[in-house]
Amino acid sequence: MAKKPKPKNKVTSKKFSKYKIEGDKIERKATCPKCGAGTFLAVHKGRKHCGKCAYTIFEGKETSNSVTIPE
Repeated sequence: MAKKPKPKNKVTSKKFSKYKIEGDKIERKATCPKCGAGTFLAVHKGRKHCGKCAYTIFEGKETSNSVTIPE
């Protein structure tokens, strides 16, 4: 029997899509502040979410710690 031809175009791993290399700097996507540098945050519409510890950052809603008191 003849061998089947193998495809030459391999699919690259999706883990490399999390990084960008610009010159000497490596830029990463958002990581979870609780879990550490190895856990990335999933980007959803209006929020970023960690699947490991359920940490969520909501975007679009501005929260301020300072309170203005009317005179």
